[in-house]
Amino acid sequence: MAKEKTIYTCTECGGISPKWLGKCPSCSAWNTLIESVAESAAPGKNRYTSQFQALAKTAEVAVLADIDATDVQRTPTGQDELDRVLGGGIVEGAVVLIGGDPGIGKSTLLLQALDSLQRGGQSTLYVTGEESGAQVALRSRRLGLDASQVKVLAEIQLDKILATIDALQPDVAVIDSIQTVYSDQLTSAPGSVAQVRECAAHLTRCAKSSGTAIVLVGHVTKEGALAGPRVLEHMVDTVLYFEGETHSSFRLVRAIKNRFGAVNEIGVFAMTEKGLKGVSNPSAIFLSQHAEPVPGSCVMVTLEGTRPLLVEIQALVDSGGPSPRRLSVGLDRDRLAMLLAVLHRHAGVACMDQDVFVNAVGGVRISEPAADLAVLLAITSSLRGKPLPKGFFAFGEVGLAGEVRPAPRGQERLKEAAKLGFTVAVVPKANVPKKSHAKEFEGLTIHAVDRVEQAMEIVRGLG
Repeated sequence: MAKEKTIYTCTECGGISPKWLGKCPSCSAWNTLIESVAESAAPGKNRYTSQFQALAKTAEVAVLADIDATDVQRTPTGQDELDRVLGGGIVEGAVVLIGGDPGIGKSTLLLQALDSLQRGGQSTLYVTGEESGAQVALRSRRLGLDASQVKVLAEIQLDKILATIDALQPDVAVIDSIQTVYSDQLTSAPGSVAQVRECAAHLTRCAKSSGTAIVLVGHVTKEGALAGPRVLEHMVDTVLYFEGETHSSFRLVRAIKNRFGAVNEIGVFAMTEKGLKGVSNPSAIFLSQHAEPVPGSCVMVTLEGTRPLLVEIQALVDSGGPSPRRLSVGLDRDRLAMLLAVLHRHAGVACMDQDVFVNAVGGVRISEPAADLAVLLAITSSLRGKPLPKGFFAFGEVGLAGEVRPAPRGQERLKEAAKLGFTVAVVPKANVPKKSHAKEFEGLTIHAVDRVEQAMEIVRGLG
């Protein structure tokens, strides 16, 4: 009996090597090659050649200017925050991949969304590979989804799932989760790179041909990335990440990729006894409730997609030892070290012998550089033990030369802060509204700066 040929596949990029190597030759990642059995094609038949020959006779070329560019039709899921992340709702034939830590609420949110879609007249199917039908029914009772007509299929074999979708022709189908689904065509175990990639490809092809919108639930690694090959994210139309701390009742759903809407859009949910509920005013979550201003606290306005959010930046500066620590939660640690050097060089504020801790309140992660100015002001406030004025906020990017650069969509940030009752702002000079828009910002005192040292002098004067 001939020995089966084995290959080694990279778990990071999906690259294939005929032998094991410590370093992947495709993406240079270390210790990512795993052994799998090579799948041989049927003898005397090349599926790709036959497909290409068929397509060569029927394919038509269209001129871009002649193509009718119509907007895709969307179906609201009944969850406003989820619709915001999706770009307005579910698109026919779209494939959505949603990942997150275990127990964070992925299955709960999707079951609620399917129930809302079903009550709105949509045909739905919930395929569960991790739980039995009785467990799904028990969860629906806890969520208060009485008399729900969502169809449930407890199955992990790909062929049976595809046959069921073909027979029922649902408008929306959820696969929970893609790591549990397996195909008999492959000999590897469910959850392996080959199985995840092949099953996702078949489900994507099914969605595009039938018009059924398919939502795939994916597991995440300990680093927080979606498990399986990176090619999985390239196959689908939309990639959503479920974020949040297990001890916190708030959850964030962030769009990393969206072919039908804006990326970096977030939806904010609160976990309650009746499931996940959308939060209409998320800025209240990320602001601590201080009766009086405290040292080391500065409010900034960040942009998450199209939504401006007010987030409190907290800093604590304490005497350190010979090797002072720099720790940030929700902000880039390397950028914190850079900002401390700028603060010392251009503003004369030294923290070389101090431990510096910076935190974004509420568990939010801020990646945009517009938080730089607020971080520096919070650090200075903590170092001097003097709080910033009540109703104060700031935003702006800080460069290595000490300049304060403008933040995108500055007027929207100012409007959001003014709407929530903030009265004093330190912002880049280029973000100051024109005189013609002055009436929109009545009651808001705006201080324009173009250097870090100017911002420090203004804050000292306000104190």
